[in-house]
Amino acid sequence: MQFLKILFWCLIAFIAAIFTLENWTSVTLKLWGGVEALINLPLLLLLTFLAGLLPTLAWHSTLRWRLRNRLATAERTLADLRAAMAPPPAAAQSPDPVEAPASEHAA
Repeated sequence: MQFLKILFWCLIAFIAAIFTLENWTSVTLKLWGGVEALINLPLLLLLTFLAGLLPTLAWHSTLRWRLRNRLATAERTLADLRAAMAPPPAAAQSPDPVEAPASEHAA
């Protein structure tokens, strides 16, 4: 399976390299105030991809962190409740003081 993952990423890198070489042209961007900037097309596409990926990745990571914290809190609460509801061990119980004198009177 690891071999297939490596092969897939090599294929993606090869396609990206071919795309970059074939489309290495300058693009004019019209910015505010009449300013124009020349930027290479592959770099522009990478920047726009990252502009969409990074906020989504940050939101997803934050969501996963919050859910992990909520799960850990719920697990701690559940463990505390189970410990509180568990009966005490049988060996640690002492004899009932009320029953001891009653058995002596019966003998």
